[in-house]
Amino acid sequence: MNIRKTNIEGLVVIEPKIFRDERGYFFESYSARDFSKEVGDICFVQDNESKSSYGVLRGLHLQTGEYAQSKLVRVVKGEVLDVAVDLRKDSKTFGQHYSIILNEDNHLQFFIPKGFAHGFAVLSKEVIFQYKCDAFYSKEHEDAIIWNDKILDIDWHLPLQDVILSEKDKNHQTFLEYKNKINL
Repeated sequence: MNIRKTNIEGLVVIEPKIFRDERGYFFESYSARDFSKEVGDICFVQDNESKSSYGVLRGLHLQTGEYAQSKLVRVVKGEVLDVAVDLRKDSKTFGQHYSIILNEDNHLQFFIPKGFAHGFAVLSKEVIFQYKCDAFYSKEHEDAIIWNDKILDIDWHLPLQDVILSEKDKNHQTFLEYKNKINL
């Protein structure tokens, strides 16, 4: 695998080695040995998968405290714009975000360490999105920031009229409210 660092410390893009021939392709989507050597010693404990249609936007979600999660995300079918926002208090890139196109053709994976909010927007007709987490989900430790926060100013690559949100995702706090809550 090829590891590409981003401009935000800890966020990395993983490009697997893909073996193609007339039958199709094969690649190793995860190796604990290689991941540990190249990215860090992370013990993933839960795999998740979601299926969504064009325009669905999920985010910006995070888990806090002892349930904070690192995630390794990828797309099996379709295409998303994947976004991570740095919410680590002592980070020099606090409040900055990084976005990347993940799709079934590029097979890229995106590693998001603890301390980031995460979300994605579906750019294809439908998507199957998978991610590994290093901590179990806890409803009591979930938090979120509104997807269209003016300060974060994320370009989700979707026309506003096409965005589909859950009721929950329509009502998250702003980035400023989040900062005030954590006393920054």
